Formats: sequence, structure tokens, C-alpha cells
Amino acid sequence: MLKRELTDMSQGDTAPEQAVVTADSVSKIFTQWQRKEGIKGIFRQQKRTVAALEDVSFRVTRGEFVAYAGPNGAGKSTTMKLLSGMLQPTKGKISVLGMSPEKDRIALMRKLGVLFGNRTELWWDHPVIQSFEWKKVVWDIPDEVYRRNLERMTELLDIGGILNTFARELSLGQRMRADLAMMLLHSPELVLLDEPTLGLDVVAKRQMIEFLKRINREEGVTIMVTSHDMDDLEEMARRIMMISRGKLAYDGDFDGLRRLTGNRTHFTVTTDGRRPELAGCRFLGGGHGVFEFEADLSHTPVRALLGMLSETDGIRDVEIRRAPIEQVIARLYQAWKNEIGYK
Repeated sequence: MLKRELTDMSQGDTAPEQAVVTADSVSKIFTQWQRKEGIKGIFRQQKRTVAALEDVSFRVTRGEFVAYAGPNGAGKSTTMKLLSGMLQPTKGKISVLGMSPEKDRIALMRKLGVLFGNRTELWWDHPVIQSFEWKKVVWDIPDEVYRRNLERMTELLDIGGILNTFARELSLGQRMRADLAMMLLHSPELVLLDEPTLGLDVVAKRQMIEFLKRINREEGVTIMVTSHDMDDLEEMARRIMMISRGKLAYDGDFDGLRRLTGNRTHFTVTTDGRRPELAGCRFLGGGHGVFEFEADLSHTPVRALLGMLSETDGIRDVEIRRAPIEQVIARLYQAWKNEIGYK
């Protein structure tokens, strides 16, 4: 039942002519060779096929900021590599900015920006600015475009102090900002980001998120981003596509995602020291007069919850907030894992 509900919600009505990214019934099968012990300890090679993606279809329109999420091994990075032409689909059709990533890769890369959080394009033993200048020459970026973008990236990403620093001497946050600036020097129309906040501290992550939101809002740059940090994705994106075991399981907004596991909310009550008994609410923890609970608003509406709290003796204060998206996603992952027959 869960699988059917998720699939029904994944049907979009985006017109093909508006699409910047189109994936139609895309599958990607990998072949792996494994070493298996046979008779009398003799090892032999055994071929195994792995379906990274199975019949995945979606559209992304110009100016969208889309989160692409799922558990480890779900197919997120494979999708990004297919869209950028690093891999080719086993079957199905992909169109990016009206081009085929397989056939038109060079032309596509002039309009596309790609950043993998665990990789860098910076020359390790050279100052950052030399990597930028190398890209200008190799990509044949016009002088005016290069100067404008360099000035803008330097200001917005606060990288003026590291332009003459060797890449190997940068912190992770500095390197990520430099890589992002380098990726945007040619003014891409579409940006694909795979774990761009991976390993960043709070300050560096905040700078990255605010910058991405700004170029999407002010420049209309279309962005697709993957991350394991669901709170980051909810802050950045307005739409989320969830993939599980190679299949697209959900496509919609974050509120819709919450409704799949019940409209849950968390609230903290401050009391005179006693722990209140609240029917229909799950106790999460606490003590010394401060206790946290969870309620499903689809079963206990806000009005009923507030009424129950107002009638409970000893409560001095109440703070209500939505359940963290991380917990919502964890419930979905567990449901997908336990669903009988879901592969």
C-alpha cells in the first residue's frame, strides 16, 4: 500500500517544453565480478548485475531548486553522473537543456555546472586563481564574462583572501567555496550538486546554503542537489524527489512528505515538576519540569491538543514545532525497507 501511495504522488504534470531536465524510463545496470570460493578452496569469478536505477522518470523545470534524496546506495550519485554524461543509461532517454548528455557532452558542459562534494577541480599545487585562469582559457570564457563572474563570486563567497593560496593549504570549507566559484565562472544555466555540504562546519555550511539560495532566487539558476542532511535540503529546496532502491518513490513538497508518515508535531511542556499524562501523545523524554512529546495531528487536531494542554494541571508553558524532517525520512526509509515485495 505504501508503495502505491508514494507512486501516485510522484506523477508530475510538468509540460515537456518547460523542462530543463527530462528523464524518461531510465534504467542503469552495472555488472560486477565477485570472487567466490568453490570446491577444494579453488576461487572462481562470478558475474553479478546490480540495478542502480529502474525505470525512473521525472522533469525539472527552469528555475527550480530540487532536492534529490535517498538512503545510501539508492542511486543518487548515479543519477547525477547520468545527467552530466559521466555515465550512459542502460535504457531510457535523458535530455538536459535540450541536449543528450551522451551525444552532446562538450556542448552541454558549457551550460552545465557539476560539483561533487568529495572531489575537486582545483590544481592541488597551485594557487586557486591559477585554476580559475586555466578554466577561462580551456573553456574559452569571454574576458567580460570571466571578470564579472570572478568579481561576483569573490564577493558573494568571500574568497578574496584565498585566491593566491595553494589549494592543498585550504580548509575543507574554503576548498568547497573555491570549487563552487570555479564551477560558476562560465555562468551555467543548470547546476548539479552531489553532497555539497559534506563535512562542512556550521559556518561554512551556512555560507554555502545562503549562496545557493541566492543564485537560484536572483539569477534563476536551476539547481538539483543531493545530501544526507535533510534539514539542509528542506531549507534550500521547495521540491524533493525521493529515490529508494533505484526507483522514484516520492516527488512533491516537504509537507506532503510529512503527511506520508502522519502529520506529526513535537512539543515541549514546562510544568511545576510533574510529568503530565497526555492521551494520544508519545513521551519522548525530559525531566526536572521540562518534558517533550510527539503528537500526530491527523489523529489529534491542534485545537484538541491545545484544549487538552489547557485542561492539564501543572503546565506553565508550551512550545510546539514540527517534527524534524530527519525523523520523517527515517520512518520512510524503515517503511521502504520493511515493505514486502518492494525491491
